[in-house]
Amino acid sequence: MSLSTIKSRIHTAEARAGRPQGSVTLLAVSKVQPADRVRAVLEQGQRVFGENRVQEAQGRWLPLKQEFEGISLHLIGPLQTNKVRSAVELFDAIHSVDRLKLAHALARLAQERGTCPDLFVQVNTGAEPQKAGVMPDQADELISQMRSMDLPVVGVMCIPPFDMDAAPHFRELAEIGARNGLPGLSMGMSDDFETAIEMGATHVRVGSALFGARVP
Repeated sequence: MSLSTIKSRIHTAEARAGRPQGSVTLLAVSKVQPADRVRAVLEQGQRVFGENRVQEAQGRWLPLKQEFEGISLHLIGPLQTNKVRSAVELFDAIHSVDRLKLAHALARLAQERGTCPDLFVQVNTGAEPQKAGVMPDQADELISQMRSMDLPVVGVMCIPPFDMDAAPHFRELAEIGARNGLPGLSMGMSDDFETAIEMGATHVRVGSALFGARVP
């Protein structure tokens, strides 16, 4: 699917939800995609991208950022504490903060550097044991603790179970965001981003619909 088609569908969903055009940020999920596909989307004007792994992103984006202006990178995959320094140096936002130990590591670096990427708290709305994310009933406490460290928490993120209706998960995430006064809702992927937009998503993560099937 072309970038223009994806953007058109986003704009239609925004209008259907009574939201202004441009209220949703498209994250083009470039993880495990060949360089020629990523370059093609860059040449069409896309500048906001999501990556899952710090090391893969470093190899891909450090040279591309020398060539293309205005690139904004968002880490959407799990972050190990030993990769925190590399992550904060490369990414403009991290969507996968899910535990206090990681928050402490980010806070130490933020104090050292004087800056920190925007942070989203990942919530495991499906309580899936194999998936990262703080449990929904512990999200408020983690957000409060991160704020006490002066970390720039701007939103919450979820990845609903792939075999379930995503809408209840989007609704729950929106409720967590609202009661904590967080404007950012990172939710919705290739198969359900329009539903996510209707429920308030501010960032949608679209990979396969834009780039085609991932190449392992």
